[in-house]
Amino acid sequence: MTGSQETGRLFGRRTVVAAVGAAGVAAALTACGGSDSDSPSGTAAEKPAGGTGGTGGAGETGSGGDAGAVLAKTADIPEGGGKVFADKGLVVTQPTAGQFKAFSSKCTHQGCAVKDVTNGMINCPCHGSMFDATDGSVKAGPAKTPLPASAIKVEGDSITLA
Repeated sequence: MTGSQETGRLFGRRTVVAAVGAAGVAAALTACGGSDSDSPSGTAAEKPAGGTGGTGGAGETGSGGDAGAVLAKTADIPEGGGKVFADKGLVVTQPTAGQFKAFSSKCTHQGCAVKDVTNGMINCPCHGSMFDATDGSVKAGPAKTPLPASAIKVEGDSITLA
């Protein structure tokens, strides 16, 4: 084989390896997201149990196309804790009695799905980021950006997507 043929053959292998490597990285990043659904989008509104609540501010996100879908009963969300709804891309918390909040369940560090809510913290298992269950703010990194708020509505004992 001549030098130019060998160079062409080598270049071809590198191209294939690079393409396979890029596909592997893309697959790994997609898997790190932990959810089949996209992040929620829109405008947020939160309501305390039995109250009228208010509207969310800038940077908050809504529930997308599942508005009105029942997520849980209020009794399912522990006071001072919360529950992750991976299929909806949400985490719902109850920081104080009758006050319900919702946030994206996608960690703002590298997109992993948060795992649980304990001791008032929303926890990401991938790199240890922790977010405040009251407002989604970062309490421990490596994440630097808060979890975006999501829109929910509480009517009676039902929590629904707004």
